[in-house]
Order: sequence, then structure tokens, then C-alpha cells
Amino acid sequence: MEISVKKSTMVRPARETPKGSLWLSNLDLVMIRYHVPTVYYYKANGCSNFFDPEKLKEALSKILVPFYPVAGRLGFDENGRLEIVCNAQGVLFIEAETTSAMDQFIGDYSDKSQVFRLVPKVDYSGRISSYPLLVLQVTTFKCGGVCLGVGFQHTLGDAASAFHFINSWADTARGLSPSTAPFMDRTLLRARVPPTPTSHHVEYDPPPSMLASESQSNDLIRPSIVSIFNLTADQLNTLKAKPNIENADTTRYSTYSVLTAHLWRCVSKARGLSDDQPTKLYVPIDGRSRLNPPLPSGYFGNVIFHATPIATAGDLQSEPFTNTIKRIHELVLKQVNDEYLRSAVDHIEKVPDQNTLVRGSNTFRCPNLVVTGLMRLPIYDADFGWGCPIFMGPADVEQEGKIFVLPSPINDGSLSLVSRLETSHMKLFEKFLYEI
Repeated sequence: MEISVKKSTMVRPARETPKGSLWLSNLDLVMIRYHVPTVYYYKANGCSNFFDPEKLKEALSKILVPFYPVAGRLGFDENGRLEIVCNAQGVLFIEAETTSAMDQFIGDYSDKSQVFRLVPKVDYSGRISSYPLLVLQVTTFKCGGVCLGVGFQHTLGDAASAFHFINSWADTARGLSPSTAPFMDRTLLRARVPPTPTSHHVEYDPPPSMLASESQSNDLIRPSIVSIFNLTADQLNTLKAKPNIENADTTRYSTYSVLTAHLWRCVSKARGLSDDQPTKLYVPIDGRSRLNPPLPSGYFGNVIFHATPIATAGDLQSEPFTNTIKRIHELVLKQVNDEYLRSAVDHIEKVPDQNTLVRGSNTFRCPNLVVTGLMRLPIYDADFGWGCPIFMGPADVEQEGKIFVLPSPINDGSLSLVSRLETSHMKLFEKFLYEI
């Protein structure tokens, strides 16, 4: 595939913005420091100014005023703590075109996928302050359709914050005022003085590794691939009915809890884990509404905590499906409250080297798993004036053992699973996934 870059611009805020440093919470510090790549595809609608780059850049410049840290750079304070330097240096905006057809790219996660080229590549070889925190690329296809590729640096914020920014930019492009103003003060998530963890935070313990009896070395990175699977509303309803059918359990479990329990069992089985192999499931939880008092609705930053049930692969395969669901449901419902979340922030504060808590490529890989649900987030609301995207999703999944759960763009109740697993496990995972 050939992509021709027509223009590259550093877009800065439209007017003067606050200068200085933005203090980062402990939850920001433990996020992996890379740009999360996502893609939005838009079908051409016949307008002569369809995805006019000047209109997009003008709106971007305006929205960078209230979201001014996005135009800044990473840096370190005098104590070596990571911070965002609010210096209005701007965000990268690339205009590109290709003779390829858009349909070839939508949902393409094959080995030969070129989707990653629709998001600007960030050069991390220089100093931490050398690259923009947001990189954007608008690529026009031969059919007239457009892909908006986004690279959103994870220290800036979590998925809720990323969608808050993108959707506010889209509203601005349509001449609307964003519905929710960003709240930038992250000191609401300061550790207590003195820090007083009241729980054992297993989520920050090292993840289980493969048992020595297993044939593979823990240090060996095995080939992995990304695949996308679809579950219809009927399949999901069948899955959700199983607890009642099997155990007369009338508890109302969330779609996420039921689906994630199914995925945990399927992945463990596809991996061929021995019965005594521990496996850790990471359940990301947005703490905004669980804290007391809740954070302001426009809080901009990372507020992702994790519930992390651990089980042996043998128990997952032998226990009733309802029991696996309860491992997730009861942990999330009963344990993850204000005190537990405050305790987690305090725990991070007491760790001498917080870099050891940054989750990387080894965190979720076999025998462990993370399931990131985006079902309740407004991922299809980014209408810049020419309609909503026909597909939105990750441009890539960086870590083995990671699954994204995406809602349907046509609101038909179906879900898509974008998963990275070891190559030798993916076919079996697909087989077990549909054995509902």
C-alpha cells in the first residue's frame, strides 16, 4: 500500500493557554508510556468539503484551548517525577491519501494488515519531551472515504478521556460547544498523608508466570497474532441465560461479567494450561463514579483501577460457569469501593520505584489475560459534520493476552472482540468462543 503524505502541521491552541506543569497522579504514572493507536472510518457523503483539513485544524486549534495539556509535552520535575509540561507546542496533524480502497482496511487485523500506517508513527528514540502527546492523520481513500488515525499518549488519560477529547473536537467542528468541560486538576487523586494502604493489592503483584513444568520458557516471546470475532445479540443472550439454566441463578450479571468469564475459560483452554497453572484476569474499572465523592464528570486523566481474580486453569474448566462469573462479579461489586481505590493509590505511593508497576508486554501474556470493555463508551459519537464513523477500533493490539470488546456501530446489540493471542492458540480460541 502506498500512502502519500500531502502536508504535516503542528497545530497549536488558538489563543493563550495556562503555562507551567501539570501534576500527574499515581494512576497516570503506572500507565504504559506509548500512544494508543485507534482508527475511525468515515464513508464519503458527497459533500464538496468532506473532511476539509482546514476546518478540522481550525476546530482542533480551538479545542486545544480548554484541553491545553494535550498540546504540551512530557517532562520531569526536580524530583524526577513525570509531569506534563503545558507549553502549547502543539499536536501533529498529517494529511495523506492513498489509492487503496477503504474496505480493505476496516476490521483488518491479519498478519499483512497495513492499518498501523493510518496512524502517525512516533519516534521514541529522543528525549521524553521530544514528541507530541497527540498525533493525528487524515487519510483519504480512492473511494472518497476517510480514516482518522489517532495516537493518544496514555499518560494524558484513559479511554474515557480520549473519547472526551475526540468527541469535543468533533462537536467544535460542527459549531457546537462541547457538552462537558474538561477538569484538569489531578490532585484529587493524591495519596493520603501519610499513605495508608488498607488492603493487599494483588493487582500490583507480579503476574503469575508459566510453571516450570511447562514446555515453554517464561522468557521466550512466542509469535502472536490479532484477530477480530463477532458475537451476535442472540449469542450473547444465550450466554447470559446459562447461569439461570445451569444453576437456577436469577442474579442479574452484567454483559461484561458473563462475557469475560466465558473469555477467561476459552483462552485458558485454548492455551492448554495445566490444571495447576495459576492464571490472573485483569478487569479494568473506571473509578470516576466509585470514588466518594465521585470525580467531576469532565475529569481528564487516568482513573483506571483493576480487579484481578486469580484461579487455576483446572478450576476454571471444572467449575460451573456461574462460579467463574461470580469470581468477577463479586470482586467488582463488593471489593472495588472508595476505600479500596484510595488504598490502591496509597499502595502505589509507597512503592520505592513506581516504574516497576508500569504494565508492559509481560503483564497480560500467557497465562494471564486482560479484557477491556468499551461497550459503554461513546466510541461512535465523533461526528465532525459529515456523519458518524462506520467503524472504530484499535489500529493494533500491542500486548499478547489482551482483548478489546467493542459495541456495534449500528446498535444491533452485537459485540466485536479484537484479540491478540499466541498464534498457536488463536484457532482453538475461536472454536471454544462459539461453543456457547
